[in-house]
Amino acid sequence: MLGFSVNGKRVDLDVDPSTPLLWVIREHLGLTGTKYGCGMAQCGACTVHINGEAVRSCVAPASRASGKAVTTIEGLSPDLSNPLQRAWLEEDVPQCGYCQSGQLMSAAVLLREKPSPTDDDIDEAMTGNICRCGTYPRIRRAIHRAAEMVAKGGAQ
Repeated sequence: MLGFSVNGKRVDLDVDPSTPLLWVIREHLGLTGTKYGCGMAQCGACTVHINGEAVRSCVAPASRASGKAVTTIEGLSPDLSNPLQRAWLEEDVPQCGYCQSGQLMSAAVLLREKPSPTDDDIDEAMTGNICRCGTYPRIRRAIHRAAEMVAKGGAQ
């Protein structure tokens, strides 16, 4: 039995501890915002937070979450009020949208650690989050916009 919290709610699951966390999130908890991309921690589509750290859930065993707090894209905000989500929409970032949950989750850690990131900070933090549609310039603009929103008093 594994126990942890997901988006602020306690869960206890009878799953094999070696099951990738991604499949526990998607199949056992029904939270499908976190995507399967490559299965090798190379693309970032499966990024979630474990105790605030960005983690590639496709290769993280479920046991890694035991006793910890997991946040998925659904946990950023229930109503798209998170500054990153608002900035993403204002900058029209998503194209196909497949990678976007992982992009947002990586960006959230970046803004928590560096509230006023430079372009270099953004490029470094977002390396490994692959967008096949090439929306990288819009992603960078959205991260800067979200940082401005937070600086002006918007909650993160």
